[in-house]
Amino acid sequence: MPNNKYSAGIIVLLAGVVILLGKLGVFSFLGAIFWPLLVLIPGILLHVFYFGRLLPAAALVPGGILTVSALLFMVCNISGWDALKYLWPLFLLGAAIGLYEYYLFGSSRPRFALTASVALAVASAVFLLLVLLWSWGIYLVALVLMIAGGWMVITNRSRRW
Repeated sequence: MPNNKYSAGIIVLLAGVVILLGKLGVFSFLGAIFWPLLVLIPGILLHVFYFGRLLPAAALVPGGILTVSALLFMVCNISGWDALKYLWPLFLLGAAIGLYEYYLFGSSRPRFALTASVALAVASAVFLLLVLLWSWGIYLVALVLMIAGGWMVITNRSRRW
């Protein structure tokens, strides 16, 4: 009987601690920070199951997509979700990586997987470059105009002398 009382006391004590931590927001904070792990773990498990010979090579496609997406979500969790307006083309890169893994490790080496992978990687790079030029490119244009204007003023002044 004393052992049951001791075990029950520990369970009641732990329940109280869990409730208190929940009311203080500890679990919501941890959930807000570490939720991308719920996407990363299945992506890694798909890779582990393939290399453990439990799943076919086609499982690497969603595995690559989930892994890259989770890493992108982690970056946005840390740096702020405004970064996603610049980094969204990397979702295409996740699909490209998954298809390339399927091409590399698939038994038949399907040519369409390589072609689609390269096309998605190029599209991802082009879109990323366009997004960066569109958002930060105006500063580059302003800098080039200032340099060109300064050059014109300096060369025009030296011709007058």
